[in-house]
Amino acid sequence: MAMHRRHPLPGVHTLVRALVLTAAAGTALGVAAGGSAFAAPGTPDGPPDRKDVKAQVDQIYDEAEQASEKYNAALEHQRRLQSETGALQQQVAAGQDELNRLHGELATVAGAQYRAGGIAPTAQLMLASDPEGYLSRARSLDQVAERQSETLREVAERQRRLDQRRSEATAKLAELEEARHALADSKEQIQQRLTRAQRLLNSLGVAGRARLVAQDARDAEQRATRGTDRLDLGTAPPASDRAAAALAAAVTRIGSPYVFGASGPGAFDCSGLMYWSWRQAGVSLPRTSQGQARAGQRVALADARPGDLVIFYGDRHHVGMYAGGGVVVHAPYPGARVRYESVNAMPVTEVVRL
Repeated sequence: MAMHRRHPLPGVHTLVRALVLTAAAGTALGVAAGGSAFAAPGTPDGPPDRKDVKAQVDQIYDEAEQASEKYNAALEHQRRLQSETGALQQQVAAGQDELNRLHGELATVAGAQYRAGGIAPTAQLMLASDPEGYLSRARSLDQVAERQSETLREVAERQRRLDQRRSEATAKLAELEEARHALADSKEQIQQRLTRAQRLLNSLGVAGRARLVAQDARDAEQRATRGTDRLDLGTAPPASDRAAAALAAAVTRIGSPYVFGASGPGAFDCSGLMYWSWRQAGVSLPRTSQGQARAGQRVALADARPGDLVIFYGDRHHVGMYAGGGVVVHAPYPGARVRYESVNAMPVTEVVRL
C-alpha cells in the first residue's frame, strides 16, 4: 500500500540565517566590480521600499538566469568543440605520419628501379649468364612497379583525406573561438545583473536584507505546505527506480547555495541541480534547462510523478524536479537556497519524464 508522504520542512530559521549571510556578503554571489549604475527605488528623502526592491531584484535574477542558461549552453558547446578539435588534430597527425611512411616506400622503390634500369631489358636478357634468373627478376620488377602504382594511388587518396581533416580542424578552431566569445559575453551579462541586484539589496541595509530573505523563505514554505507546518508529497510513486534515486539525491541538496553555472556537489544553479541529481542515478542529462526539456517524454502536469522534470517559463530557462503533491525541489536564485516550492509558483511549460 502506498504511504502518504508528509515531511517536515528543513528548519526555516536555519535557512533564513544562511540566506541572510548570503545576502550580506556580495562576494558570495560572485559579483564582479563595476557594471551600469542602477538607482535604488524609493523616495529621495525616505528609505527604499522593500517590496519594490524585491520586485526589481526578482526581475534581475530572472534575466540573469536566462543569461546563465546561455552560459551553460556555450560552455557545453565549447567543451564539445574542444573534444572534436582535439580528435581532428590527432587524425591530422596520424595521417601525416602515414603519408610520410608511404613517401618513404616510394623512395625505396624508385631507388631500386634506378639501380636496375641502366641497360635496356632486351640487352640485359641477351647478355645474362642466367636468362631464367633474369626473367624471374624481371617479373619481380613488374610486381614492384604494380605495387608502386598502388602506393601512388594510396598516397593521393590519403593526401586528399589529410587536406580535408586539416580544413575541418581549421573550421572547428574558428568555431571554438566564437564559442569562447559567446561564453565570455554570457558571463559578463550575468555579472552585470548580479552587480545591479547587489546594489539594490545593499540599499536596504543589513536589517532590511535580513527581513527580505526571511520573508522570502516564509513565503516559499507557505506555498509548499499550503499554509500547514508539514510538507505533503502525496502518495504517487516515482516513475522509475532511477527517478526515485534522482529525487532522493536532489532532496539531500536542500539548503545548498545557488551559484550561477554550478552543478554540485556543494552549489547549484537550476539545471545544475537536475544534472547532478540524475548523474547520481546513473543518467547523464544535457547541462541546460532547454536541453533537459528535450531529454525525455512529455507528460501532462496532472500526470506528473516524483522524479519528473518540470520546465518553467516560455523560453524554458528554469527547471525543477517534481517531488509529489504539487511540489518541486529546485535551486531558485541567489540568496534562496535549494528548497521545496509549489509547482504553481512559476508558469509551467512542460513536464518531462526520463
